[in-house]
Amino acid sequence: MQRVLVWRSWVFFILMSVTSASHAILSIEIIGSGENQIPITVVPFTGDAKLVKDVSAIVTADLQRSGLFKLIDAAGKSPKELHEINYADWVGIDNLVIGSVHELANDRIEVRVRLLDMTKKKELLAQAVSARKDQMRAISHRVSDLIYEKLTGDAGVFGTRIAYINRQGKDNRLVVADSDGYGEQAVLSINEPIMSPAWSPDGSHLAYVTFELGHAVVYVQSLYTNQRIVLANFSGSNSSPAWSPDGKHLAVVLTRDGGSQIYLVRPNGTEFRRLTFGGAIDTEPNFSPDGQHLLFASDRGGSVQIYRLSVDGGAAERLTFEGGSNFSPRYSPDGKSFVFSHHSGGRFYVAVQDFDSRQMQLLTEGGWEKKPSFSPNGKLVLYSSEAKSRGILATVSSDGRVKQRMFPQSGDIREPTWGPFLRK
Repeated sequence: MQRVLVWRSWVFFILMSVTSASHAILSIEIIGSGENQIPITVVPFTGDAKLVKDVSAIVTADLQRSGLFKLIDAAGKSPKELHEINYADWVGIDNLVIGSVHELANDRIEVRVRLLDMTKKKELLAQAVSARKDQMRAISHRVSDLIYEKLTGDAGVFGTRIAYINRQGKDNRLVVADSDGYGEQAVLSINEPIMSPAWSPDGSHLAYVTFELGHAVVYVQSLYTNQRIVLANFSGSNSSPAWSPDGKHLAVVLTRDGGSQIYLVRPNGTEFRRLTFGGAIDTEPNFSPDGQHLLFASDRGGSVQIYRLSVDGGAAERLTFEGGSNFSPRYSPDGKSFVFSHHSGGRFYVAVQDFDSRQMQLLTEGGWEKKPSFSPNGKLVLYSSEAKSRGILATVSSDGRVKQRMFPQSGDIREPTWGPFLRK
């Protein structure tokens, strides 16, 4: 059985928090499913009773909320090893997951997992993953990611993080959490608005905007140390930070020279270089995966539409033409499409557009749906929405089939963004 460790990058998320919670901050409602769901059974793992219950439940919940799997109960059957499996007992099950959880020395745990193709009677995966005991949720998500990747061919995102703003009265909190809403950690809590959180490509920093100095100022904050620096604090407005893929620059929107224009700046707040010129409002930049282009929203054509610009300068190319306005563009991880907010007929939709065909597809039914961002594997889109008169988080699969709504226990949630894969 192959043996791996949960990578160290998990550690800083545990150490960094100002406040944290082990319970779910978001209750999840799943709507729809994939076109061809994979029938799978996760047999309750063996080992320490408490750990077994938690790990098995997390893995099952992860697979369930992906919308790609049809979870079938084990019906009292509990094979622990390969030789205990009678394939005739599992008719209609494409895949079977068995495993165990073991306590190790130095307050560590190890999860061993096996994934079987029940049709071909073949073992697809046999792996052991270990971590500190207080990283139980992280190690469980890692197991889910291994299963997901083996069965779909795509990297799983159960172990990734999301960031968002939780607003309750005058209290505004910048929060990071697991993709399933657990492990909430407040990075910043102030009585002034917070906007536009943006992950660094390695997941170690967040850039964001606050109004604590009386106007919009851009900060960069380390998630290792909580130390933050002022990235841009010029007269007027400083807003919309976006990291380059190599982490060596950020794009920001400044009004220091008149008008709302896009600039490049180093992460330490030096070497500003202006990219857009003119009297229009240019805002919400987003880098292409290769770092060579920026998408941005602008009213230079009258209505707000999405444009593409080379980071080396030159003329901007208009990309959207449908609807009343289009804004908040974000590249897909493969660079072949982009997701954005589409406003038409008094409603806001999440839409995606292919670069080659220029065809736009609406992914949602419309309402108050804004600030979309792709998951790092490109299979899901996270966005803000409203339900029951409050701000919530929502996701939709890139084909529009599977949707989730995530309701906060308190407050309104705004401006979500999906974090990157964590480095090993």
